[in-house]
Amino acid sequence: MSQASDKPDAKADSIENKNTAAISTPAAQPTTAGQAQAKSSSGKGLAVLALLFGLGGLGAGVWSVLQIQAAGDSSAQLQQQLSSMLANTQAVNEREQQLRAQIGKMPSATQLQQGRELLASVQAEQQLLSQRLETILGASRQDWRLAEAEHLLRMASLRLSALHDTHSAGFLLQAADHILMEQNDPAAFAAREQLARSITALRSSGSLDRTGLFVKLGALYQQANQLTDLAPGFTAGKAAAPASPSRWEAWWDNISRYVRIDFNASEQVQPLLAGQSLTQVRLAIGLALEQAQWAALNGAEEVYQQALQQAVDILDAHFSVQDPNVVSLRTQISELHEQKVRQELPDLSAALTTLQAYINKRAAPQESDNEESN
Repeated sequence: MSQASDKPDAKADSIENKNTAAISTPAAQPTTAGQAQAKSSSGKGLAVLALLFGLGGLGAGVWSVLQIQAAGDSSAQLQQQLSSMLANTQAVNEREQQLRAQIGKMPSATQLQQGRELLASVQAEQQLLSQRLETILGASRQDWRLAEAEHLLRMASLRLSALHDTHSAGFLLQAADHILMEQNDPAAFAAREQLARSITALRSSGSLDRTGLFVKLGALYQQANQLTDLAPGFTAGKAAAPASPSRWEAWWDNISRYVRIDFNASEQVQPLLAGQSLTQVRLAIGLALEQAQWAALNGAEEVYQQALQQAVDILDAHFSVQDPNVVSLRTQISELHEQKVRQELPDLSAALTTLQAYINKRAAPQESDNEESN
């Protein structure tokens, strides 16, 4: 009984203890959660702080590494600069030594003065030589031009005397006057004056085309060699011959070619010529025309007119005036017969003499200068 009563009491105590524990547990739980939260927040703060300190240390390490590298680079640059300065210092020292050696070899003040005087004298001589050379070259060119003017004047005189070519002579005289104008020398006034007189006289003499006249006479010579028809053969009024003429009729037919009695003839009738005679007539006309050509080139007016008149007389004596070729040839010869072949040409000897005197006068001072320089 006592045990039974003890058991219920024991149960009751256990139940009471459970209840007490159950009551006490809710009160203890809030305290434990607050502590856990406080511990977790303090742990996070420490972790953040530790992370910050770690980052700061890492940054300080990186900065120190960069500073070390920069210090290394600057040290390398300083070493290069130092090496270059040493090399420059060595080069300066070598240059200084060379300058000292050159200064030791430099001439004295007296030698320098002598060298300057020698250089000045050489420069003066060179300048004088260059001036003389320019003078000689200029004078030589002017002398050549004056010699050319003299040659042109001689050629003009030759063209006038030999060929009577006034056109070419005038051109040559103008070229010579242009050369004297380029000299720009008052002493050339007399020579230019004589040239102007010669040019004026040449222009006033007129122009004569001797070459054209010579060519025309040559063409007439060729036309005269082609003449074939001589005087008519008395066949104009001849009746038609019978089919079988008798001996008398045949004989009369042959005689009538050379003899005819006509009391009402309107023109002079010339006897017929043989082939050899025709050749001789052509040769006579040709010789007359050739003589006219020579007279035209030499200005022999009397010979020229006589030769052409002789050619006309030959045509009138041996050829019929009814032939158109003969009429044309005679007309052209008559026209050329009136042509003037004589021309009054100026004398260029005065202009040539004056030009030669000017050239000699100009060359005289140059020869005296050369003798003085020698």
